[in-house]
Amino acid sequence: MQRRNLIRASLALGATSALPLAAPAIAQAPKVIKFVPQSDLTVIDPVVTTAYVTRHHALMIFDQLYGIDKDFRPQPQMAEGHEVASDGLSVRIRLREGLKFHDGAPVLARDAVASIRRWAVRDAMGQAMMAATDELSAPDDRTIQFRLKKPFPLLIDALAKPGTPILVVMPERLAKGDAAVPITEFMGSGPFRFVAGERVPGSRLVYERNRDYVPRADGPVAWTSGPKKVNFDRVEWHVLPDQATAAAALQNGEVDWLEQPIADIATQLKRNRNIQVEVSDPTGFMSLARFNHLHPPFDNPAIRRALLGALAQEDFMTAVIGADRSQWRDGIGFFPAGTPMASSAGMTAITGPRDLAKVKRDLAAAGYKGEKVTLLGSTDQPALFQLAQVAADYLTKAGMNIEFITTDWGVVVQRRASREVPEKGGWNMFFTNFTGLDFFNPGTHVALRGNGANAWFGWPTMPQVEALRNQWFDAPDLATQQKLAAQIQEQALQDVPYLPLGQYFQNWAYRKSLTGVIQGMPMFWNVNRV
Repeated sequence: MQRRNLIRASLALGATSALPLAAPAIAQAPKVIKFVPQSDLTVIDPVVTTAYVTRHHALMIFDQLYGIDKDFRPQPQMAEGHEVASDGLSVRIRLREGLKFHDGAPVLARDAVASIRRWAVRDAMGQAMMAATDELSAPDDRTIQFRLKKPFPLLIDALAKPGTPILVVMPERLAKGDAAVPITEFMGSGPFRFVAGERVPGSRLVYERNRDYVPRADGPVAWTSGPKKVNFDRVEWHVLPDQATAAAALQNGEVDWLEQPIADIATQLKRNRNIQVEVSDPTGFMSLARFNHLHPPFDNPAIRRALLGALAQEDFMTAVIGADRSQWRDGIGFFPAGTPMASSAGMTAITGPRDLAKVKRDLAAAGYKGEKVTLLGSTDQPALFQLAQVAADYLTKAGMNIEFITTDWGVVVQRRASREVPEKGGWNMFFTNFTGLDFFNPGTHVALRGNGANAWFGWPTMPQVEALRNQWFDAPDLATQQKLAAQIQEQALQDVPYLPLGQYFQNWAYRKSLTGVIQGMPMFWNVNRV
């Protein structure tokens, strides 16, 4: 009880400290919403990382050219609209009038062009888009023009994708920087401004309403599409790694919204008539164990393949979300179950009998000689920590020499970017989740890129997967796309860029006094309090 009272006092202090010290007695208190994110924010740049907490931060302060609606179709956001030439070789995008950055400077087409170029260096779909682009330019202050080498029908879909890394528009002077070096300035044009002076690392982040923001006049409000109407003066993110403390704060009304309560906590919260508990993202989360392909032992594909027979997805999903099978699926390959690109191709490697004795023999035959394997487990992300614990147990039983390093997610995010050997701050395996939407097809699937040094963390080189992916972009119809996706899965089960661990459906919880909560990811426009 003393700890909860301490949290209550600190939250109250966070709210009052934002008020002017000399405010007159008649001044109206700001309208505040308090949110508990999945983890602290350690990387602020949505281009250099795939961390969702960074994406959610970026959507607060930056804006996008296009959003997506409930059917995952692109809808204009900063863009007024676009025109595609009859031969498909030219695409012109027109910006809305009156867009301004937080410092009052106008948003110009050259800002968008620089932002697209920087994002495309890091994004799987952006890379394919730029490979098809002959010239990207800003012929005037409101026009973005693509001249293409060949038609790229998914161009607008690429610009709109909410999967990480996301395209947001930042000033040209920031976007011209190295795509591998994080920006250090929070200058956006989005519906909120970041209050850097009130940031308390490991504890609190604060955002204030951008009163100069002009939302779209119309459009469907779903996911990242439609008018972004802000009803709160201030949004506070309170980092509360202890789930029991966070749940108590929600039930006591000290916070309004928890992003990722664990299964037991969610069950408890469902009993409270003032709390709404629901699946946050209908596409679910795809869990994975990512290999580092640069260093032994996982630079050896035979060793990676041997481990496909070691892990039972059912055990991972039960550890993460509980025994209720409606909350998870096993038998999951590289694409989400029930989506157009999902198939059974090659899946016996994952669904066949688990035989740790055979795995131990296969590892020895592949050349494993007891080298240390450094696993990273994030203690402040319960789902990811459960994945790491189950994997550590399985791999130890399979005869691997495991070094299990536990730390917070922010440190994992920073360390996984290191290409050094584990002894010098690198790693061999880490664990994460992507939404099903991120893995919807080979175009959006960043973890299936096999382009070596330019690939996502782990840096696999998979030339056959890359060739099939390029064919997928040129496929004339859905049937051809599905055939190629099945071939990609079969080849990926030979190359093994990562171990698929299953798919689960995460709940979030919020006070029922909140209205207008948009499904998909935590977004704070259109949310209100009754």
